[in-house]
Amino acid sequence: MIDDPIELKIESQPVESDQQEGYLRPEVLLEAPKANSANFERMLVKLEREIGYTFRNSDLLRRALTHRSFANEQPDPRPMHNEALEFLGDAVLEFLISAWLLELFPTQNEGTLSKMRAYAVSALNLQKHASRLSIGNYLLINRGEEKTGGRTKTALQVDAYEALIAAIYLDGGIDCARDFVMREFVTTFAEVDPEDLTSMDYKTALQEKLQSDGLPTPQYAIVESLGPDHRRVFQIELRVSGYCLATGEGTTIKGAHQAAARAALLNLNQNMTRLKEIHETAQSRNDAAPAEDRPEAVTIEDGTLPDEPA
Repeated sequence: MIDDPIELKIESQPVESDQQEGYLRPEVLLEAPKANSANFERMLVKLEREIGYTFRNSDLLRRALTHRSFANEQPDPRPMHNEALEFLGDAVLEFLISAWLLELFPTQNEGTLSKMRAYAVSALNLQKHASRLSIGNYLLINRGEEKTGGRTKTALQVDAYEALIAAIYLDGGIDCARDFVMREFVTTFAEVDPEDLTSMDYKTALQEKLQSDGLPTPQYAIVESLGPDHRRVFQIELRVSGYCLATGEGTTIKGAHQAAARAALLNLNQNMTRLKEIHETAQSRNDAAPAEDRPEAVTIEDGTLPDEPA
């Protein structure tokens, strides 16, 4: 899965419900019916209506929505979980998005197309699509994952979404998978301006905005790293002049940076006065301190703290 998201310039209409910009608040997600062994078949039928596709082989859909934690607790023969389907779905999605971009923008160079594809298949964007389908509610997970909020975890939602794409491909072929992806991603590419990619990156947009207001470069620090090495989830704090402006989560460090920068941008206007006050106070203290007591300047690469792992 590519996880270095680049924000696309898309005009969206205001949302007047609990769902905003493709995300569902965790409390809203958890209020809806959740899949379990007793209601799973009914949930599958409901999801088929949601996605506009009826499976001929419903076992593929069951597998796409079965998490390893649930499968490993079942008696033999254990049901198959969705990790291999996620692997296939990742590849199918990249292929379909690549072909579609080439069709939409035949004169663009490889670099531009790669950036647009990177955004489309990023965890940040895929979670928006997964959330719109409330895919977390359809997952079979064990009690441990349930207690730790597994249905709202980015990694679980994105993996299930990619597994769903693979299941459709295996069940109906590439044309059915293409139809699903085009329905899902049509708004993503509706009003893309490939000639102006500078503002497609949340981190770049945030840094430019802060600098234009006389504020320093934001700093990103890992505050927690969860999960096994092959499926790590990083939690990031974004700070400006020592003030925690936002947090973000992602399956890669870059993706978590983007999520934190996006959250910061959404709340930047209401925090701007406070940020300027904190920055001015810090500047005054620094100017008043003897030169030998002033903190050394730190060079930050790509907005990353020096001790942060690559």
